[in-house]
Amino acid sequence: MFCALLLAEPDLGTAIAILLMLAAMLLVAGTPVRTLAAGVSIASAVGLLAIWFEPYRRARLFSFLNPWHDAQGAGFQTVQAMIGLGSGGIFGVGLGESVQKANYLPEAHTDMIYAIIGEELGLVGAAAVIAAYCAFAYAGLRIALACKDPFGKRLAVGLTVLVCGQAAINLAAVMGLAPLTGIPLPLVSYGGSSLVVALTSVGILLNIAEDVGARRASVPDRSRGDGRTRAARTRGRGGAQRARGTGDARRVAGARRGAARS
Repeated sequence: MFCALLLAEPDLGTAIAILLMLAAMLLVAGTPVRTLAAGVSIASAVGLLAIWFEPYRRARLFSFLNPWHDAQGAGFQTVQAMIGLGSGGIFGVGLGESVQKANYLPEAHTDMIYAIIGEELGLVGAAAVIAAYCAFAYAGLRIALACKDPFGKRLAVGLTVLVCGQAAINLAAVMGLAPLTGIPLPLVSYGGSSLVVALTSVGILLNIAEDVGARRASVPDRSRGDGRTRAARTRGRGGAQRARGTGDARRVAGARRGAARS
């Protein structure tokens, strides 16, 4: 329902991101692969129809297939992004020294910010951005695997895929590997609403991770009859010495009994 409303807006990019998040959550929830594949096939067919019956989406698709065919028209943004990425070389032209952002590349501060990063910081900076998103995905999935609560596990996976899925779509579009969708680069692109959603997702993930850590730190309390746990804490030197002293006294008493019997 939400995706249908987004398509009517029209906003195909956000609908794709939500579908990716939903598919990941359903996969973690144990949905059969055949059922999930059928749903993805139906969603893909609806997406292709939405692209075909909308003129500007159809133009974006054709410009993606051959952006140089209309380099001054529909393929202008993709061509300028490729020029920006290629101009950076290995180490870039220097921070703040980009030429493409000076009225050459449209939306240079939002959707196409990755092309400016590649131009100013080169291959090293572009690879560092990709590595940062990979680290985010690894941390988020680790939190999901460690979470014992089913709701928390699915929520962690969904938020991780929401952030990293948007990043993958944006990076693919900037590098010419996918059609332009208008999805910003999370935590990097300029924009208020996108930043609020991304930071909220990070905060919820941190809360889930804190809950997982608190559960790991709890240990069974044998003094309770109901089997509840207590927080783990280190024992002071005095307690350790008292425990050793009690054990020594028991061993001495046992040795004395053995000597008296003999």
